[in-house]
This record gives sequence, C-alpha cells and structure tokens, in this order.
Amino acid sequence: MIAFIKGTVDSLSEGKMILESHGIGYELNIPASMFDAGVREGEELKIYTHMSVREDGISLFGFLSREDLEIYRMLIGVSGIGPKAALAVLSTLTADNLRFAVLSEDVQAIAKTPGIGKKTAQKLILELKDKLKLEDALENTVNAVQNTADTSAGMANEMTGEAG
Repeated sequence: MIAFIKGTVDSLSEGKMILESHGIGYELNIPASMFDAGVREGEELKIYTHMSVREDGISLFGFLSREDLEIYRMLIGVSGIGPKAALAVLSTLTADNLRFAVLSEDVQAIAKTPGIGKKTAQKLILELKDKLKLEDALENTVNAVQNTADTSAGMANEMTGEAG
C-alpha cells in the first residue's frame, strides 16, 4: 500500500495528476476540488493516496489531506459506491459539505453528483450518518475562517510595517 507520495506535479488534466517523485511519475485520480485548491504544475505536494486493486487494473487515488482520504474510504465502504463514484462525490462536495449534507439528510445536495441518484444518495446518508460528526465539520470551518483572518492580519501588518 502506498500511504502518501511527496513530489512535484508534472501534469494536470481533468480528474488526473501525474506526480513525479524520485524519477517515477505516479498517475493519480484526483477530485476536482484540487483544482479549486489552486494546485498547479511544478508545485511540490504531499498527496495522501488510496490504492484500488481490481481485476482490470490498479489505480491510485490522491487527496490533499488525510481527512479527504478518510471520507473517500468511508464512501467506498458504502455498498454501491465504487472508487470513481466516491471520487465524483468529493468532486461535487467538499468533505465538510458532504458531512453537512449527510447529517442534515440533504439528499438533493448529494444527488447533484453525476452518477448518484436519489436512492443511492439516501443509502449513502443512511450508512454514513453514524460515522460522521458535525463537530468535525464545524471545527474545520472555524479553523478555515481563523486561518483566513490570520493571513489577512499578517498581510495588513506587512503593508503597515507592524509586527504580528
């Protein structure tokens, strides 16, 4: 099992990344959220991975955080949700938005995922509701807001010449 790969983004295309590490290019299936996070070619990254072994091949799925990887693994644990469907869910919803959707039983939000219908969304909610915690999503939201505020304050201090 490959737990993570540290390397340089060699190329990006829709749903795929080639990450070069020590002369080896790893092809990773990635959620669209990586593009939203600003991942660019030439960038150094640590990508958390899940290796899927099937009779027709071996695939690596890559995520920017352990949390996204954990949510992905929960998703593929739901019967009827395979590796690509789970990736599609995380391309449509962030991990936190998925938590909120599951805990509020928002079938419509989950069913917006291509390939996920209303019944599959209901099944996903039923199976994940006890595994996800609202506190985690709220804590992540608070941390993101705090980091944004800290970054903004740091930039303001740099512009005025004040120490932080």
